[in-house]
Amino acid sequence: MPYVNIKLTPQGLTLAKKNKLIRGVTELLRDELGKNPQTTIVIIEEVQTGNWGIDGKSVTQRQAQ
Repeated sequence: MPYVNIKLTPQGLTLAKKNKLIRGVTELLRDELGKNPQTTIVIIEEVQTGNWGIDGKSVTQRQAQ
C-alpha cells in the first residue's frame, strides 16, 4: 500500500491541479511499480510560505527579495 505525501506552498495550487497530481502519482506508481491504485494513498499538504524555510529564511522572506 503506497503512501505518498506531497508538501507544497499553496500558490497557484487549484483543486484541479491537486486532482491532476493525485491521479498522476497514482498512475505512475501503477505503471512503473505495478502498485494497485485502489490501495495507493496520496496526500497533498499545503504549507504556508511563512512556515517553510530555506537557507535560514522563510519562503515569504525569499519571495520578497
